Amino acid sequence: MLDSCKLKSACSLPLIYNKKINTSGTSNADVPLADPGMYQLDITLRRGQSLAARDRGGTSDPYVKFKIGGKEVFRSKIIYKNLNPVWEEKACILVDHLREPLYVKVFDYDFGLQDDFMGSAFLDLTQLELNSILYYRPMDVTLTLKDPHYPDHDLGVILLSVVLTPKEGEHKDVFQTQSLRLSDVHRKSHLWRGIVSITLIEGRDLKAMDSNGLSDPYVKFRLGHQKYKSKIMPKTLNPQWREQFDFHLYEERGGIIDITAWDKDAGKRDDFIGRCQVDLSALSREQTHKLELQLEEGEGHLVLLVTLTASATVSISDLSVNSLEDQKEREEILKRYSPLRIFHNLKDVGFLQVKVIRAEGLMAADVTGKSDPFCVVELNNDRLLTHTVYKNLNPDWNKVFTFNIKDIHSVLEVTVYDEDRDRSADFLGKVAIPLLSIQNGEQKAYVLKNKQLTGPTKGVIYLEIDVIFNAVKASLRTLIPKEQKYIEEENRLSKQLLLRNFIRTKRCVMVLVNAAYYVNSCFDWDSPPRSLAAFVLFLFVVWNFELYMIPLVLLLLLTWNYFLIISGKDNRQRDTVVEDMLEDEEEEDDKDDKDSEKKGFINKIYAIQEVCISVQNILDEVASFGERIKNTFNWTVPFLSWLAIVALCMFTVILYFIPLRYIVLVWGINKFTKKLRCPYAIDNNELLDFLSRVPSDIQVVQYQELKPDPSHSPCKRKKNNLG
Repeated sequence: MLDSCKLKSACSLPLIYNKKINTSGTSNADVPLADPGMYQLDITLRRGQSLAARDRGGTSDPYVKFKIGGKEVFRSKIIYKNLNPVWEEKACILVDHLREPLYVKVFDYDFGLQDDFMGSAFLDLTQLELNSILYYRPMDVTLTLKDPHYPDHDLGVILLSVVLTPKEGEHKDVFQTQSLRLSDVHRKSHLWRGIVSITLIEGRDLKAMDSNGLSDPYVKFRLGHQKYKSKIMPKTLNPQWREQFDFHLYEERGGIIDITAWDKDAGKRDDFIGRCQVDLSALSREQTHKLELQLEEGEGHLVLLVTLTASATVSISDLSVNSLEDQKEREEILKRYSPLRIFHNLKDVGFLQVKVIRAEGLMAADVTGKSDPFCVVELNNDRLLTHTVYKNLNPDWNKVFTFNIKDIHSVLEVTVYDEDRDRSADFLGKVAIPLLSIQNGEQKAYVLKNKQLTGPTKGVIYLEIDVIFNAVKASLRTLIPKEQKYIEEENRLSKQLLLRNFIRTKRCVMVLVNAAYYVNSCFDWDSPPRSLAAFVLFLFVVWNFELYMIPLVLLLLLTWNYFLIISGKDNRQRDTVVEDMLEDEEEEDDKDDKDSEKKGFINKIYAIQEVCISVQNILDEVASFGERIKNTFNWTVPFLSWLAIVALCMFTVILYFIPLRYIVLVWGINKFTKKLRCPYAIDNNELLDFLSRVPSDIQVVQYQELKPDPSHSPCKRKKNNLG
């Protein structure tokens, strides 16, 4: 019915005259009009006046939505801490009739919470004065905001400038072409223009919020809809975070980063320590800025490093426009990631192209038996969307997405949602694909999974993915900290999850216990031949032991497992225990959703809950650590196992030729001088960073590719259509 776009400049011809009216102005209903087939509605969102305060400080962070026929056609930027915001944003909307009014809704943006409703109003399009093709006469419109539940409340007004123009005859094809172009602009409006790299260094002299005269501080960052939460530093007023993360920069002139510091309290609401802001428009690009920010409404300072850089390689295009199919562009990309360019921009590891072709047999989410599906493609914190295909269970998107790869061990997540009018989108299915498991240029049907990625849901999605990367850069990036999600889901207490992590930890511990029993049985001569062989081996190893033999033994173990796998004697078994535990947890999640109002006693005792969640997370970390070591030697991810072989070969050679005292001396000098050489360096452990890239048993199950139903194969589909 309509198409829309958000423009920085006026759409079509310039505005000539001004005329101020209210929504009760001259009506087109009194004049019989021939239906031209399409209308163009040019709206300038000017400002708001005396809007409602929704935040604790007596202000709001307002933004505006325009809707026609229940579909969102425009969303403004957020104006922070202002009850009289000025937007001056323009929207161009094509509609095919005037019966549907323009629905204007205002919301207060809340960080981490559901946005607060600030009022709404209707603009009757039949009440607007029609303009000719070549003569624009804008009308200033004042809309009074109301809340249907509290009609007597004064919620302020929204000021608009509106131009309505009929599109007829010979101009129709022109404006249909314009509509497609505007739709393309709208679809690309969520592409970022730059990267804001932020390093949270430390806090100084923060306010004491606890009775012991200390605090447990953490920091929240917000830039538009992007959010990040730092780790909690217990019992300190001078915390050292040393955390680095990136935000996407969508506006060319920059934006404002809202920063709040909090004190973590177990069992009650976290205490507010203070806030500050960073105006990115005041910072020069391609340069690192050290900022010492005074906390307002509190005490203390925060120290940050902020760097603005140009945009990464991201794009959205139609299937006909394809970077890798253009031979010249393909050669340019291959040259960019060739082995000869190892030390050129180490953060730029590779190039990812994702073709989202279509989906089939999706779940019906609407009462009509249909869905309005759209697709979200995510790589770490990079997130791009397709358009929505309305009332369709077999949508064709035919879009190509490109991403810049910063870590080859990242997982591509493709999620299908159903668009809803005034509610959050409904989940339809999801797939998670490790980049290292991708076969270039192959169109595959991926079975959609549930939210936990533990089992299938209805439908398949057809994707074609290509990955080009520099193996040396990828190996070096493996030894630095892994990129964290901006805001990850809060850990919840689950009896099934706690039991699962306990069983996983127990399995890892039992490996060590069984090894200890085995050694003890050799000492007890339970099997004389085995004990005799062990005794001879002990004498030989101790007599000839050298330090280089430790990495050599690990190297031999990796090599032994590799030859077992390629010879077909793979002793790795599918972990059905973990799969069964995940299925039980999924059933518990479903039960929790149905009985969400029936709160157990444990959920009411928040202090105990915090302790239980901590135990649950510690068990998960211990179990994951053991599973990742096992999966390294099991060649679960061949790239990482080969990298381990190269590293162990280097350690063996170094320990063989260089005396240990020199190695320890170099290590100690490096550790003692690191803070002097790089005062703001982020501490890391290369071994732990390496293991963080190896999937745990839970992740192995989640990343497993399910076999699609044979009826979904392209050949079978063609035969069915012919039948």
